[in-house]
Amino acid sequence: MSGRDDVELADLLRAAMSGNDRAYAEFLGKAAVMVRGFARRRVHAGLDAEDIVQETLLAIHIKRHTWRQDAPVTPWIIAIARHKLIDAFRRRGHRVDVDIDAVAETLPQPEAEAASERDVGRALAALPDGQRNVVSSISVDGMSIRETAARLGMSEGAVRVALHRGLSAIARTFGRS
Repeated sequence: MSGRDDVELADLLRAAMSGNDRAYAEFLGKAAVMVRGFARRRVHAGLDAEDIVQETLLAIHIKRHTWRQDAPVTPWIIAIARHKLIDAFRRRGHRVDVDIDAVAETLPQPEAEAASERDVGRALAALPDGQRNVVSSISVDGMSIRETAARLGMSEGAVRVALHRGLSAIARTFGRS
């Protein structure tokens, strides 16, 4: 995909995020073509490339707010597709070794400024106790939804809701809603 294609995709996603449904449909169509090619080149027996495409498009829809609008969109899309492909292999019990050279161009460049522990603490402190415990458990401690639910005595659905609400509150606080 050329730089011009990435600029077009980024423009479509920006328009979509501003409420343009036609731009969003066009963005998803072009993203699907890109992801389909990516998945078909990497899928082995027992996996369906279309499943990877659909899971990736769903993840893009759910996580579209995480795309930094000043960053290229293609590496963001391919990173999501790569994670969905790895998840599919894991579900089937396959071990996946990814050659770093194959994905080097999709890796994000180091950010000039990383969130400090103080920033993380400040973001968590602004949340109600329940949301803080869930966000901290999953985002800071790296626990799964299931582990967090068991540890906090909550249902997995309640953990997902608290996580979503907590991350949304943090995004609003830091101007990324």
